[in-house]
Amino acid sequence: MGETRSQSDWSSGVTSQLTLRIWHPDCWTLRTTRRANAGLVAHRVYQHDERITARVTAYGDTTDDVDDLIDEIDASELTDVTKRITNFFDPNYRSRTAGNATQELLVEYEPQYSIHDAILSRGFVPQDEIRIYDGYEYWTVIVSESRPEIQRRLDAVREEQDAEITVQGMKSSATGVSADDPFSELSQRQREVFELARHEGYYTWPREVTAVDLADQLGVSKTTLLEHLRKAEAKLLGTE
Repeated sequence: MGETRSQSDWSSGVTSQLTLRIWHPDCWTLRTTRRANAGLVAHRVYQHDERITARVTAYGDTTDDVDDLIDEIDASELTDVTKRITNFFDPNYRSRTAGNATQELLVEYEPQYSIHDAILSRGFVPQDEIRIYDGYEYWTVIVSESRPEIQRRLDAVREEQDAEITVQGMKSSATGVSADDPFSELSQRQREVFELARHEGYYTWPREVTAVDLADQLGVSKTTLLEHLRKAEAKLLGTE
């Protein structure tokens, strides 16, 4: 008997965009960003001779924060080689999701310390750079499958990798939602700070959290926090 779907379910072949928050064990990016007050943006991943090389940007509010993260990556038992590089070879290669301080890196590690293949092998195609901070990976992917099949594939990744995967957003051409990302012009750090402020109730009335509380959560000064919020708000309102 054929499967019956409600009108709210997407039929097979409809391309959908998912925003995923992912945690999985034995991952060097998650361990190191949990320990340091800085984050990573993963641009590209290459496999050669049973080794993985990832090109990433380490970013933070200060160079000390970035150096602390790189020290954590160097010291991790889950990584083999960490190399600092510059944009000299490709001056146009620059992530829009940088912070106040950045450092480009090449990091080599073994395939079992990444969830990358488990996701790509099931038809999820990264649409943007992978963001990693505070011990979680954030993926934006596209996939052309029905909603039940998408759920089945995510469950397979969860089981195989012992992973926690939260679908934070989902849209498709069937929903009539524009694919434009209002946060695309924000730097990675601005996006993090703005999303945290919104989640914690900074923009509600009355406010549920103060700027000082948010700054404490992020480990930055109140002045730095407000600077990030001001720049994010200006970009979102189109005044910068």
